Amino acid sequence: MEVARPGDSLRETDRRFGMRARILLAAAGAIALVLAFPPYGWWWAAPIGVATLAISTHGAVLRTAGLAGSLAGLVFFGGLLSWMTIVGLDAWFALTLLCATWWALLFVAQAVVQRLTWWPLLVPALWVASEAIRGAIPLGGFPWGRLVFSQSEGPVLPVTAVVGAAGITYIVALFGCVAAAAITAADRQRSMGYVAGIALLIGVLGVGVSAMAEARVVLDNHVRLTTRLGDQLAADGTALDFVVWPESSTDIDPFQDAAAMEAIDAAVQAVGVPVLVGAVVQVPGDPSRVANMGIVWNPSTGPGSSYVKRHPVPFGEFVPFRPQLGQLVERFALVPRDFVSGQRAGVLAIGGATIGDIICFEVAYDSLVRDVVDQGAQLIVVQTNNATYGGSAQLAQQFAVSRIRAAENSRTVLVASTSGISAIIEPDGSVTASIGDGGAGTLVGRVALRDDLTAATRWGATLEIGIIIIGLGALALSVASTVRSRRERGSRTTAPFGILRSGRASNS
Repeated sequence: MEVARPGDSLRETDRRFGMRARILLAAAGAIALVLAFPPYGWWWAAPIGVATLAISTHGAVLRTAGLAGSLAGLVFFGGLLSWMTIVGLDAWFALTLLCATWWALLFVAQAVVQRLTWWPLLVPALWVASEAIRGAIPLGGFPWGRLVFSQSEGPVLPVTAVVGAAGITYIVALFGCVAAAAITAADRQRSMGYVAGIALLIGVLGVGVSAMAEARVVLDNHVRLTTRLGDQLAADGTALDFVVWPESSTDIDPFQDAAAMEAIDAAVQAVGVPVLVGAVVQVPGDPSRVANMGIVWNPSTGPGSSYVKRHPVPFGEFVPFRPQLGQLVERFALVPRDFVSGQRAGVLAIGGATIGDIICFEVAYDSLVRDVVDQGAQLIVVQTNNATYGGSAQLAQQFAVSRIRAAENSRTVLVASTSGISAIIEPDGSVTASIGDGGAGTLVGRVALRDDLTAATRWGATLEIGIIIIGLGALALSVASTVRSRRERGSRTTAPFGILRSGRASNS
């Protein structure tokens, strides 16, 4: 007699759907997600991608789900991070592989939770949890490629101020999962219910809605443009409050190089207002380490308050385990000195305003941006240097993140880039002025200073934690339900048995 075994129904579903079909769906969903991000910017492709990925794991055994997640992760992050090949193919592959590993775990968890009735509401919470973990582990994490960062051009951008970055990720994933549920529903009535749910969601949202050889040239360029700006202001009588220079506008330490100090002083005095200078500064007493700083430089008193970048980029600005890895990878010699980590938020007073200084990739980390707004920043400044990635998708991707931060915190965002995209972004995420990749010039404008906090700024972290708890709770519930179901099946399929003993009959 053939006895049914736990998991047979899932295996049969998996066989009927076909592993090959699941793999193809996973790859297709990953490609759709790549297209949702800059430089393509097809924001509407994000929920389509999530839906396709959810279908690829619906009813799948965990091994198949993990395989689909691994492949989807390689396709998505491989495409999204193609600009990393500028650093090196090995760096691109290693980072892609790391991120794909997180996706493999996400897909396994997704397949488990999809066994629950309310999975379309619960799986989006797993996306939030996965992004939060990937954004923190290892070495401070890598939050690039979060679903929210695909929505800088989408209709949900205004909602960011209410629900925060994690909330937008949940909403985008929710659209995709509800659509997937409508497609995979076993009966027509339930399918139509999911379609009605998608329509309701749309309605609600509609209502809510460089090397040292170049270092001197870079510094001279900023000095020249600032001096020219000062002449223009004097000619037309325009008054400024402050000026922002990009990250690494001087890679020459002005505290160690008298010529650099004099050049910056001359430019600041020419414009007549404080300048936020991006500088690489040697750590006193330790020539092996430097600091990535934003320095408020006053025309009368010179350098004053400053901010040190709190989240240096691993392997880009410092090399973990340098003694060991340095012997294995020669390219790490191109990072001869490690950048130190700052210990406080970049809240600086300049020209009568309180600004929140964010340096380059820091804009991708929720907590770093939220900190400066919580501590009184009336506008956000993103100092960045994208020279390494000129002409690549990285520029548009980072700029999209800056627009998300503006809408999330209802703050003007001033982006000053050495060679990438510089812009003035309004508190609603719209762009009023910009200079494209490789362009040189100045942007002058009046910007809003705001003190009020959005719901996202106040409660965004709490909402994210709540969503993560829901996701992990759903995962635990599904695992417990599966274990209980297997035990019950096992007890029902066990045949009764008896023991027969034969003994010798005694002869009397």
